[in-house]
Amino acid sequence: MDQPDKIKTPDFSHITSEDLNHIYEPSEDSFLLIDALEKDLAFIRERGPSLCLEVGTGSGVVITALGSILGSQCHYIGTDINPRACSITQQTGRANGVDIETVRTDLVAEVIDRVRGSIDLLLFNPPYVVTPSEEVGQGDLEYTWAGGVKGREVLDRLLPSVDALLSPKGLFYLLVLKENDPEEIVSIMDSRGFSCECIMRRRTGPENLLVLRFSRK
Repeated sequence: MDQPDKIKTPDFSHITSEDLNHIYEPSEDSFLLIDALEKDLAFIRERGPSLCLEVGTGSGVVITALGSILGSQCHYIGTDINPRACSITQQTGRANGVDIETVRTDLVAEVIDRVRGSIDLLLFNPPYVVTPSEEVGQGDLEYTWAGGVKGREVLDRLLPSVDALLSPKGLFYLLVLKENDPEEIVSIMDSRGFSCECIMRRRTGPENLLVLRFSRK
C-alpha cells in the first residue's frame, strides 16, 4: 500500500486560551518546520527512523505531525522545561493518535544518558528572537521565544549535545532566524563533523526563517 506523502496539520482544538497564556501557540514557524519535514519525508523514510526527539515541544504540534505520518515504527519523546507544555504535548498526541513520551527537563539534561547515540530524528524550534540576555528563561512564555544575544543563547547550549544524541544515521532539523547567523551555526556544526542543507526558507512578516538539516559527514 502506498504511504501518504502529505503531513496533516494536527488537531489542536483542545488547547484553550488559558493554556496559551503559558505555552507557545502553534505559529508560522511551527508550520514551516512541519512543511520542511513533509518536503523531506522520502529522505526521512529512507533512513528508517525508530527514535525521534523534539526539544522544547510547546504545544506538541510538530512531533505529533511527524508521528501521524511515520506511525508506530518510531518512538516519540518530547522535552520541555514547562510542565504545562509537557501535558499539552501528550494531549495533542492523544487527540491525533500519536503516543508521545514527555520529559520535563532543561533541553536534554534528563534524557541524554538514556538516549545517547540512538536519536534518528532530532527536532528543535528554539527560542530564536534576539533579546537582552536577561529576558532568556523568564516566565512561561518568554522561555518560548527569548533567545538573548543573536537569538542564540538557548540554541548554543544544545549544539554541543547533538553529536552525543544522534545515531549514525541521525538527522537534526533546526529552525533558525536570519539574525541568528545561520552561516556561523553551519560552521560550528561543520567543525563537529556535520554537513548541512537548507531544506526550506520562508519570510513571515519581518522574520526570515530557515529550516536546516544536519547529518553526519
